[in-house]
Amino acid sequence: MPPPVDIVKVAIEWPGANAQLIEMDQKRALSSIIREVCDGWSLSGSEQFALRYADGPQLYITEQSRSEIKNGTILRLAISPARAARQLLERIQSHGIDARLEALKELAKLSADPTFAAEFINMEGIGTLARLVESGTHFGEMLAFTLTAFLELMDHSIVSWDLISLSFIKQIAGYVNQPMVDVSILQRSLAILESMVLNSHSLYHRVAQEITVGQLIGHLSNQEIQTYAIALINALFLKAPEDRRQEMASTLAQKHLRSIILNHVIRGNRPIKAEMAHQLYVLQVLTFNLLEERMMTKMDPNDQAQRDIIFELRRIAFDGENDPTGTEKRKAMYTKDYKMLGFTNHVNPATDFTQTPPGMLALDNMLYLAKVHQDTYIRIVLENSSREDKHECPFGRCAIELTRMLCEILQVGELPNEGCNDYHPMFFTHDRAWEEFFCVCIQLLNKTWKEMRATAEDFNKVMQVVREQITRALAMKPSSLDQLKNKLRGLNYSEILRLRQSERMSQDDFQSPPIIELRERIQPEILELIKQQRLNRLCEGSCFRKLGNRRRQEKFWFCRLSLNHKVLHYGDLDESPQGEVPFELLSDKIPVSDIKSVVTGKDCPHMKEKSALKQNKEVLELAFSVLYDPDETLNFVAPNKYEYCIWTDGLCALLGREMGSDLTRSDLDTLISMEMKLRLLDLENITIPEAPPPVPKEPSSYNFTYNYS
Repeated sequence: MPPPVDIVKVAIEWPGANAQLIEMDQKRALSSIIREVCDGWSLSGSEQFALRYADGPQLYITEQSRSEIKNGTILRLAISPARAARQLLERIQSHGIDARLEALKELAKLSADPTFAAEFINMEGIGTLARLVESGTHFGEMLAFTLTAFLELMDHSIVSWDLISLSFIKQIAGYVNQPMVDVSILQRSLAILESMVLNSHSLYHRVAQEITVGQLIGHLSNQEIQTYAIALINALFLKAPEDRRQEMASTLAQKHLRSIILNHVIRGNRPIKAEMAHQLYVLQVLTFNLLEERMMTKMDPNDQAQRDIIFELRRIAFDGENDPTGTEKRKAMYTKDYKMLGFTNHVNPATDFTQTPPGMLALDNMLYLAKVHQDTYIRIVLENSSREDKHECPFGRCAIELTRMLCEILQVGELPNEGCNDYHPMFFTHDRAWEEFFCVCIQLLNKTWKEMRATAEDFNKVMQVVREQITRALAMKPSSLDQLKNKLRGLNYSEILRLRQSERMSQDDFQSPPIIELRERIQPEILELIKQQRLNRLCEGSCFRKLGNRRRQEKFWFCRLSLNHKVLHYGDLDESPQGEVPFELLSDKIPVSDIKSVVTGKDCPHMKEKSALKQNKEVLELAFSVLYDPDETLNFVAPNKYEYCIWTDGLCALLGREMGSDLTRSDLDTLISMEMKLRLLDLENITIPEAPPPVPKEPSSYNFTYNYS
């Protein structure tokens, strides 16, 4: 008979004594259980004690968190959070250096516990730590532990960052600005400043006054702190007023931030970890978002300065020095030239730029092409303006639509997504990466137009093909613009047609009844193969980032399925693992038999909790939760879409339910198509014997039945 669901069997340790093995009744008050445990060791004053986990982060157990205790958990009797906070507060204010160092070391560890943090903060502990920092008398390990504890305590969001004093900010900024400071102190100082900027509008201005971008860029050559430095640059960039962002971008360009990142980070001698990849992605997004103002600015047809840009485009293409003198002749020539330039409105092309997006950004791109790549610009315009077969590619219309498309692909104007690492190295290889990207793509568009022998009626079809060419090339993560060109050369129109045909093969090319029957017979076998692959991946396990922690580095947990598919093992990690994590290091587990269901997206409990924080769409699409008895949840946010599909499919397979992700459908179609090709190839190799000579007056008949199995 199984034990009652409210009873968990645990071991409780106390230094110098034998462990107590008890059956903990979850309906019974925690204070009563602690009293009984204390009585077992003849300890008085049970209200001065509490229970903590013996392994992992060793968090305190409260009435709210006790439901997370599982059978077989090892607990430890410890002094209560209030008593621990009081003792540590007294010790860190003592005169003994060694005693203070040990107290700060223990405080740095305990501060991650929300129960302890609340008690320590209620005793004005944060103010005490701030005064220790402001005094300037702490150095080395003692200062590092002080800053670690301060940051951990503030991360619980119990007190507002606005309470931080200016002298504290100056002291922290001083550590960043000093040339020779211990790495651990620099890391924590940069992280504290980042949190200040992200959490308080008033503190942003104070930090911005104390820290210069040049000082932060100087830290990028140090691989131990470059992630923290870029994170603070991103925070300052993100929170800067709109009128300051362009100025800050100019300063970053003057300080050669891009080339320093390219040489010291992207092309450095260390692999780029997930947190660095995220910060590079954020910097890429914030940089492209500087284009939003021009993208959303309509052209004023009456603004002469803006009209002069269009005149300049015409002059470069057609050498405007030979303009006729008569007004009417000049007007007629301009109209003809604007038509050859491919504008929709030949009389007043300024109206072509009144739609946003792309607004004036399209005109900026065209002018850059005309001035910087003049030969390319003239060739594109003239080779199309001289055609008489209705196959000319309208440069103006194409450039405007292409700019709008590139803004969509690179999500110009949208805030960075938490957890996204999708940066493109090639955008860090050129100071005018956006404009150069446009120049490569407009040449691609012109080339594809010719390959498709398109006319004006095919405009939308061409743009669809070009979008596919660009997105496929970007997915290959070219490391430079030259490599992008090579990728695009390989993705010509014929190749796109081949890829489309290959991907549609299962829907379009195999519709005859025998082939449909073959597909239906193959499908269960292929689905079983996919199921086994998903379960094998769950057995290998995956690393997940803890949601809601501002300092995303150093906050990971790992989950994997037991080899017999009966238990999910999981536990916290200090850093992202490089390979498989042994089961022994994963302290928590869930029997598969206890799992009731798997939910995704907005149905996940942790997504409902975070709704007030305006969770972005991407995090929502990567979220899933395991619901298990008795009313417990294990919440996930996958690192990417692939891992999301692997885990949701694997968990569904584990529960005997249908695997319905896009990845499974794609894998199923691909594998079935491959298997069908192989089997049909076998059929083609069948040699049908020649018919014997006919018997007079009796016509012969031959029936061939192909075995598709």
